[in-house]
Order: sequence, then C-alpha cells, then structure tokens
Amino acid sequence: MDENNPRIRFPLFLAVDYEKTKCMDTIIYPLVYYKLNDESYLGILVGTDYQAVDKDIKGMKSTLSEYLLKQYKKFDDYTYMAIKEPRLKVVEIKIRPTYREKGGSYPLSYSLKVPITVVYGSNQRGYYECHMPFFNQSFYYYNSREFNSLVNHFATNILNNLSPEELNRLMTHPTPELDQVTLRVNFKRDYHNFRKYKPTYQTLARLADQYPHSKSVRKQTNAFPEAAWELEHKVEDLVEKLTKVRTSVLIVGNRGVGKSSVLKQAIKKISADVRKKKLELTFWQIMPQRITAASKYLGEWQETCEKLVDDLESANGILWVVDFVRLLQIGGEGPEDSVAAFLNSFLLQNKMKIVGEVTPQELESIKRLLPGFVENFQLITIEELPEDKIQGILDKIAAFSEKNLKVEMGKDALNFAYRLLLRYYPYESFPGKGVKFLAKCVSEAKLNISSRIEKSDVIEHFVNQSGMPELFLRDDLLLDTKDLNQYFVDRIIGQTSAVDQMTSVVKVFKAGLNNPNKPISTLIFAGPTGVGKTASAKALADYFFGKGQKRSPLVRIDMSEFQHPSQIARFIGSGREVGQLVQEIRERPFSVLLLDEVEKADPSIFDALLTVLDEGVLVDTFGRITNFRNTIIILTTNLGASNRKSIGFGGDDGGSYESAIASHFRPEFVNRIDGVVMFNALNAKNIEAITRKELKDLTKREGFIKREIQLQFSDALIQFLSSVGFDERYGARPLQRAIEYEVVAPLAKWLLAHNELKNCTLHIDYKKELLIKKNK
Repeated sequence: MDENNPRIRFPLFLAVDYEKTKCMDTIIYPLVYYKLNDESYLGILVGTDYQAVDKDIKGMKSTLSEYLLKQYKKFDDYTYMAIKEPRLKVVEIKIRPTYREKGGSYPLSYSLKVPITVVYGSNQRGYYECHMPFFNQSFYYYNSREFNSLVNHFATNILNNLSPEELNRLMTHPTPELDQVTLRVNFKRDYHNFRKYKPTYQTLARLADQYPHSKSVRKQTNAFPEAAWELEHKVEDLVEKLTKVRTSVLIVGNRGVGKSSVLKQAIKKISADVRKKKLELTFWQIMPQRITAASKYLGEWQETCEKLVDDLESANGILWVVDFVRLLQIGGEGPEDSVAAFLNSFLLQNKMKIVGEVTPQELESIKRLLPGFVENFQLITIEELPEDKIQGILDKIAAFSEKNLKVEMGKDALNFAYRLLLRYYPYESFPGKGVKFLAKCVSEAKLNISSRIEKSDVIEHFVNQSGMPELFLRDDLLLDTKDLNQYFVDRIIGQTSAVDQMTSVVKVFKAGLNNPNKPISTLIFAGPTGVGKTASAKALADYFFGKGQKRSPLVRIDMSEFQHPSQIARFIGSGREVGQLVQEIRERPFSVLLLDEVEKADPSIFDALLTVLDEGVLVDTFGRITNFRNTIIILTTNLGASNRKSIGFGGDDGGSYESAIASHFRPEFVNRIDGVVMFNALNAKNIEAITRKELKDLTKREGFIKREIQLQFSDALIQFLSSVGFDERYGARPLQRAIEYEVVAPLAKWLLAHNELKNCTLHIDYKKELLIKKNK
C-alpha cells in the first residue's frame, strides 16, 4: 500500500484477542459537544455512532460511559480508538451550493464557507487519524503536512452531496468543544475466564427472576413435570417465533388450556439450545406490579422501565410478563398512560421482546382499551383439547405419579375426578384443572403416607375444597327427602313455603338438572324483618357448602351501603380496584351469596347484576372473569312489608310483596330470578319455638363444652324470653340480644363464682330474675 494514499473508513469495530493478553487498559474516546441552549448540550462520541443530549456535560459523559460499558459487557467487543492526544479544529471549506436533479446540476451564484469540525492526532500505530464526527467518517494519513489538503479533499466530497438547505444548516452550528470519555477494557484476560463472567443487571435482577428456575426450586413448586402433553406443535410454533422471527408473542386461550405449560416448555427448549451452542439468550419472569411498587415520585416508574429495557437489551433477554393484562392497570390513571402504553414505543422500535398469556376476553379488552398495543405481538391460540386427549394426559400424570412419586392412582379415581371437575368447574378448562386437582390429591397422599389414591380420596379432597356434601358428588347415594325436609324445618321455623322452595333447589341440583351456565339458583326472599330470611340463607349455605370449608360458606353483603351510583365501583370494581362482590366470590366460589336489603341499592347495581343472574359470570373492564356458577344467589327485601307487623299476619297470601317487587325492579331484572319466596309473619307459637332453638344452641358454646355442662330451661324462662325478645316492627331479631343480656351474662357471672363445677347439669328458671340450680 502506498503511504501517501489515504483511505476513507468508518469506525473500526474490533474484537478483543483475550488469549494473548492479560491486563486492564483504558480507551479514551474524544467527545465533541455543542451548547444548544442554556439547558442542553449535544455530544458526539468520536469514532462511534453514539450521540447524547443532556442538561450538562457531566450527565452527558456519564450516559455515554455507561452505554459503552453495557455494550462491552453484552457483546464482548468495543469500538477501538487509537488517537493518543486528540485535538479539535474547525476548518472552513469553501463550497458552491448546487441543486442536483436527474436532469442535471444547477449551481447557485454564490459560495459559502462551511465550518467543518475535525478531531485529529497521531495514533499508537505511528501514523495519523482524522475524524469528522458530524458525518461519522474518518481517514488516516502518514505525513502531518498533508493534513489541510486532505481535510479539504474529503470534506469537499461530502459537502458536494448536500443540498443548499443542508449546507445552510451546517452554517448555524454553535462552536464545538472537546472533552473525553473513557472505557476500561481487559486487553489480556483469558477468553475462557471471561466467558464465565456473568454481568449483573441491577434493575432487571431486582424486578424479575431469571427463568428456568433451578431444579431444586422446580421440585419444591411442582409435583408434576412442566410438560405440554398433546401441545408439542404449539411449543414448536412458539420456539420459532421467539428465536427465528425474534418477535414478541401472546399466547391466547381460556384458563387451564395449557398456556403456561407451552410457554415453560418452549423456554426450557430454547435454554437447552442456548447452552449447547453457547449463545447468549436469557428469559426473565416478572410480575407487572413490581415495576411501580417502589415508585414514590413523578416519573420514577418511567425511569425504572427505561433501565429495565436497557438491562434486558444488555442481557439479550426476553421478558415473560405474568398477569399480562395488569400492564394496562398500573402506572397512570388509565390504560392510555399505563406501563403498557409507556412500553409500546420500545416494542415498536424492537428494543425489547415480551411474551405473555391472555384469555380471549382479556385480549379483546386490551384491543379496546389500548388500540395498537396488541399489534406488537404475534398471537398463538390454544383451544381446549378433546376428551380422548385429556384422558390420555390424565393417564400420563398417573403413570408419572406412580413411577416418580410412588403414589398410584386408580383408574376409577381418575375417571371420577374428571367427571367432578367437568361438572363443578365449567369455567376452567382441561388439562389445567385436572393437573391442579390431582397434584393436590398426591400432596395429601404423601402427607398421609399413602401409596394409592382411591375414589374415596378424590371425594374427600373435593369435599374439603368445595364444602359440598358427599351426597351431591356420588350418584349411588340417594336423597332422603324426609331427612332433607326435617333439616330445614328444624332450622327455619314457621316458614313452610321457604322450606319447600329450598328443598326444591336441593332436589334439582342433586338430579343434575340445574342450568350449568347460570348460578345454581337465584331467589328473592321477601317478607318483614326478623322472620328468618337471613337464617334461611345460612341454613341453605350450611347444607350445600358447609362440610369442608374453613370459612363460612355464607357471603353476606349489606346493599344499603351502595345507595349512590358512584358506589358501584366499590361493589363490583373499577380499573385496578377489585370490588367487594368480586373479591368475596373469588375467595369463596362455592357459597351462598346473600345480598341483604337489595331494594336499598342504587338501580345501576341491578343493571350490573343482570349478566351475573343470566350467565353466571361477571367480566370486568380488563376482561377478567369472576364466576358465579357454583353460587346460590339470594336477595332479601322488605318491599311490601312497610305497613305490616311481624306477628299476627301469618295467613298473608304474598300478593302485596309480589306487586311491590314488580313495581320496584325492572322487568328484565325480575325475569332473571328463579323464584320469589314469601316469608310469613311469625305467630306466638313460632316465637316460642325459635326461643327454644336459640337456647339449645347455647350448649354448643366453648365454655359449656370444656366444663361438660348440660343446660335445662324452664317453660317460664322460655315464655319470658319470647315476650321480651320479640318486637312487632323487628320480629324475632331482638331475641338474640335478650338471651345474651338476660341469660348468658348472669350465667357467666354465676359460673365464675362456681369455677369448680364440671360434668353436671344446670337447671335455669326465671321468676323476676334468673334462677340457676345444679341438678343432683
């Protein structure tokens, strides 16, 4: 090569030869900066493509230095800069502006002196370099006396290709200044040792967890393998989109169809290929709320997102967002200023990759709330598998359990579990609900040191999970209608029609004839206060769901708390806030929902309940479904009873109640109710029977059980409590207070004075005051 023949070149991207060297060194990059105004500076890093704008020089240098280091860690190479003592010079180039078109060139009548910023100096190889940072071009030369002519030559060639407008803009540039940015690199580090170096990504590591987890973590969290049985083609599709197409992906499907399994299996497969081929590709699992959880100040979570994207880019990572739709809920006041909206620009620029899971309803909500966001993703749709493939998956689970977990599953147990889940969990899909249920059965078997799961074990587990009695789960158990009727008669006194209606609900459900796409039953309990409406709801809840649940199966919501239209958000939920109704049913899907004094709620509440009564589901703004198909919904009302007393009207035909209900509620609301149950006013005999029942329940209290004390109550006491515990306006409601004040309080005082008493019977009488006597 002729030494006097300079060559134009772009910045050299040089890989490090780690095998030949063994020490750290510093690369100095010249920084040319311009003061744009009092609040901003433009910096151009000589020899690179990097530019930055900041409010001061210090911030600009810090930004560029951090970016250089990040690129160095990410790619294991860097842009090499060899000028030892760089100098800055502004050279004026005389040029004649010219318009160029296809038909020819049209020079203007005047010339311009265009200032060109150059950085030059001798390099470590013994010759000279000259950079024109604004054009990102450079050349080298061997004789310093050729500097001016070469600058003029190369600058003229560049400027001749610019339009007159572009030349005039160059004339307006402020005066440049020169500074420097440094990068510490390891010239001589052993290559293999460097490959073992794992950079830390502070923001990414703080907010997300690298996936796949270690084997020990997977064993602790999963009884069964994270396999995508019968969905292998979906796994391959996802792998191709993430690795070859390199795009963001959303997996769409109903709850339980296997979205998570497909995603986990794809990540494991990609990670295995990455390790084999020694590639740098990582996956990170994140809960969206962690992004904004620690933010205290305006703009802080946006800065966190930017750092997260930078770290993700440095780690060559793909972000797995759990609960994807929550991205639209957090950050601002609505979806338009949410975290999802902020990340949209990064997705458009292909600066980050996201993978997530959504239901079809959530997908439609995202499209409606944040148009264009879904366009950044390719979609993979998963439909529920046919029955034969589901049975095959359950057989594989049983085989795995027997071989690896040493717990055998009988075929009868598998088939029975499938049937139960098919009927009582219609809102979830197979195989997800089957895997989840059987995993819990296996866990219980191992805790109980059992080596086999039988049909009885499946029943026991389902009873504990749902609270349903075994009667509803087994077809071979027949319903004893006499015992059923007696159960409600003992608990609901003086309300024959209510007993008939509730026994009818039980019979329909036992026969399997209830509509599976609606709540089990929807009833209105109408009647004056204090006649047993709430007690009836509790009795029904205990019968249906009271066998295994730790919490009460009765969900009671006082509708008088929702009398204003603005309170519908507190009832159902709005945006990121979950309403009381949704929260209660999500926690107790098998329950009796009692909406007490429903007529006092704002009419907008009734409109919101139409879908619940008709389809048994409630879909919120973000497409999340709350299912009511395993609930019995009871609405209580006093409509039509305002001018009546609670005693002495036991023969009322209920016509006034029905007309009051029909006039208060809209027809489309009433038409969705399965039945209206009329509660009669109580008579004296009913009050006495209720008093006996309440006194009998006293013996179940802990203090009497521990002391093994039995109680006997005189007729005089019962008559006294019946008279003071009943009010014509409030019915039998004051009876509980009367028993607590007239019986429980004096009895507690007497027992404390006779603390030695145990295993005896106390006779309790009333003659102007409570009389307590120990029977011999």
